[in-house]
Amino acid sequence: MSRAAAVRRVGLLVLAANVVLVAVKGGAWVTTGSLAVGSEAANSLVDAGYAAVVLGGLYLTTQPPDSEHPHGHERIEPFVALAIALAVFLTGGTVLWRSLTAIAAGDVTATGSPIAVVVLAGAAIAKFGLYRYCLAAGRTHDSPALTATALDNRNDVLTAGAALCGVLGARLGFPLLDPLAAAIVSVGILYTGVEVVRDNLPYLVGGAPSEDFQARILRRALAHPDVEGAHDVIAHYVGPEIDVSLHIEVEGDRTLREAHAIESAVVASIRTLDRVDDVFVHLDPKELDEWKADPDADRLVRRTEERPDDGEPSTARRSTSVKRSEARPEEAPRNSERRSRERSESDDGSEPGPNGSRQ
Repeated sequence: MSRAAAVRRVGLLVLAANVVLVAVKGGAWVTTGSLAVGSEAANSLVDAGYAAVVLGGLYLTTQPPDSEHPHGHERIEPFVALAIALAVFLTGGTVLWRSLTAIAAGDVTATGSPIAVVVLAGAAIAKFGLYRYCLAAGRTHDSPALTATALDNRNDVLTAGAALCGVLGARLGFPLLDPLAAAIVSVGILYTGVEVVRDNLPYLVGGAPSEDFQARILRRALAHPDVEGAHDVIAHYVGPEIDVSLHIEVEGDRTLREAHAIESAVVASIRTLDRVDDVFVHLDPKELDEWKADPDADRLVRRTEERPDDGEPSTARRSTSVKRSEARPEEAPRNSERRSRERSESDDGSEPGPNGSRQ
């Protein structure tokens, strides 16, 4: 199943689950008159509303590229996550306000109805299942919106648990447990909103990916046998995707075809990494004195040597300075010798290959 179809399916499932929970909790509230159950019904109604918004946002993010959005619509997704964060803040603030006012007034009404216990316990179990499902889907498909949805469902487990404490407290003769538990849970809910904002801000302000990911990018560049070093490696988020630019160092006697083949191979290798969108590679020939030391690049390579990745070629684990020291001038023919050989090969009328060789 494609990422677009999988993401939309998760959104539909979350919306349907919240609609069912609204009906069940609403029925239990009418039957028992429990304020805890009524609050949970209202919470699920809000969840159903924002789930519809999220589903619309996920539909937009999974649309294919068009003339107005040549890179696709994935960059909308962090905004969807921020909309979820807003709903989280509203939920947490509302729960905190109601619990504090109830404690201050000293007028706490709770019911110990078995129906309320069953409904709240069932809601907590259902929300925990949605939390695990959305979290796994968010990680599998690198979806900030689904990850934020998972965290919100985790909040719903906590609020349902708080309401359940209130109902059980009423059965035991301690109705004050309801607002106390709700106040504690509201703090966790508000912190989750902070987490969602914190996790999605880098997507919106061009933050850098982790150093481990940057090291993987550098390894891919240095793995090419004709790349002697790299510097000015820059990776940053554009929405949930990553754009990469870097300078690679090559011997200056390469032909235009060979230089193009090196650049294309490095670009293709880096673009196979998850979430990488565009890759911009600048070739620096040795003869123009554009090779330079880059402490950040060397530090990243040393990081990979300390924490090797078996999925990367071993040649990529050498630092840029080591690769330069291993370069041998005699390994590449001089410019005049290369041009002479190419002129003699061009007389046979064969089609040149990607590296300038004749087929």
